[in-house]
Amino acid sequence: MKIALAQINPTVGDLAGNAARIIDFAESAAREGADLVVYPELCVTGYPPLDLLESDAFIDAAARTMEHIARQVPESVGIILGCPLRNPSPIGKRLINAAVLFEGGLEVGRVTKVLLPTYDVFDEYRYFEAGTTGPPINFRGLRLGLHVCEDMWNNEEQADYHLYAANPIDELAAQGIDLYVNISASPFSHGKHRRRCEILEEICHEHGKPFVLVNQVGANTEVIFDGDSRVHNADGTLAVCAPSFSEGLVLWDTQAPTSMCTKTHDRIADMHDALVLGIRDYVQKTGAFEKALIGLSGGIDSAVTAALAVEALGPDCVDGVTMPSRFSSTGSVDDSRSLAENLGMTIHEIGIAPAVESFEQMLEPLFKGTSFGVAEENIQARSRGVTLMAISNKFGHLLLTTGNKSELSVGYATLYGDMSGGLAVLADVFKEDVYALARYVNQRADREIIPRATLEKPPSAELRPDQLDSDSLPPYGVLDDILERYVERLQDVDVIEAETGYERSVILRILRMVDRNEYKRRQAPPGLRVSAKAFGMGRRLPIVMNPTHRSIPVTPEESA
Repeated sequence: MKIALAQINPTVGDLAGNAARIIDFAESAAREGADLVVYPELCVTGYPPLDLLESDAFIDAAARTMEHIARQVPESVGIILGCPLRNPSPIGKRLINAAVLFEGGLEVGRVTKVLLPTYDVFDEYRYFEAGTTGPPINFRGLRLGLHVCEDMWNNEEQADYHLYAANPIDELAAQGIDLYVNISASPFSHGKHRRRCEILEEICHEHGKPFVLVNQVGANTEVIFDGDSRVHNADGTLAVCAPSFSEGLVLWDTQAPTSMCTKTHDRIADMHDALVLGIRDYVQKTGAFEKALIGLSGGIDSAVTAALAVEALGPDCVDGVTMPSRFSSTGSVDDSRSLAENLGMTIHEIGIAPAVESFEQMLEPLFKGTSFGVAEENIQARSRGVTLMAISNKFGHLLLTTGNKSELSVGYATLYGDMSGGLAVLADVFKEDVYALARYVNQRADREIIPRATLEKPPSAELRPDQLDSDSLPPYGVLDDILERYVERLQDVDVIEAETGYERSVILRILRMVDRNEYKRRQAPPGLRVSAKAFGMGRRLPIVMNPTHRSIPVTPEESA
């Protein structure tokens, strides 16, 4: 039997567009002689549909769309679709997360997702009733162990802790299957491809059956899907694989000898491709913007954001604005212009000194007798934010914010200033990785895209004379290490101190800054997720709280 892995990029809520894409892939697979075409989890609606699932009209339309697809695909192929359906039981949640097999326009098999994740970006028990492992589905002489995404992730035999009591993988094997088929919407994060591969190898070694996995690709708001669909042979070796970060149709013959498929990954290259895909899909799927707009400071963050945007949208669809103030260095403007020239994008120069002076004059009666400080610095940042938002409003451009995860973590960003915008491209990228991305951009192009001066100059917000980031923060290597341990690995003060040897006072100060700036992040634009723990929908902490490590008083700079 020839099985086609249809790795598609659905748009959440676009039932007609998703149906057209599914039918198109089925027709292509049929022309290549496929017997069965397998699509990702919830491919009819796109993933994650979130509270669209609470609309009766949407659920009814999704079911009709699925049936329409089944009637339209070539009769020579069977198809496996993922779709939310009404729970046939009067008890429990209203919906089930289903995988349905159609042949000749008729439903011939259905399974319900058993394991419903409710961690990080997932909240499936909010909508779905969990199923139980059903029998294998017979299709043209093969017994398919069909299951949905999370149902395979509880099979890590060496894991110290299992999240669920049920193990659909073992339960399917006990009933006698010829191969596993998993439909997924498994988001990208650093190292996810390695864990996915290890689990599939373990399942194949344990049960001696081939494994077909079809994963969604594309980005829907914050969440990015890498695809990486694949088939592993019964001995665990990789038989065929789809591309990462792009759509693909891959065929696997259950009878023909399979050649080894090798696939290598580089963390920074994957991060680059994920962010480019995130920008492109946000713009194309919303359909609301013809261009992206970026404030160019001459610094590394805005330079990398611009390079990623140009890669995603093309140079004609990205405009930059440099906005010097009285504290801006000549190099900031020059480096911004060099970057724009290297990328082939348009750049405008708008000085903000008149706006800043006007604000200072307005506030002078109230501020009289006080020293220049964070409030005056932030007037500059907010003047830039007002300028960029005015351009965005006037011309309908999408303003991309340029702040990185290091800055957002500790609040080294200005509300309604440099945090203004519609999409935060680097919100899940630590500062050290921003530099790595810049070097990768230049290496990939085999020429200087990010100017050397931008890569080499010390980071600075340039909001006061001779200001450097190091005036307020530890070296980024130290800062990023502490932040990664606290935010992503959830380590506490004692563990960080024991494993790193950093001064406890430094660690406490950083952790306190992270906690006290939750209110800022709650008001930030959505950020593209590339780690296992990004700010946004996957990290839910209260703004009003008082962890024990807050015992050191906060300073005005840390809460500005």
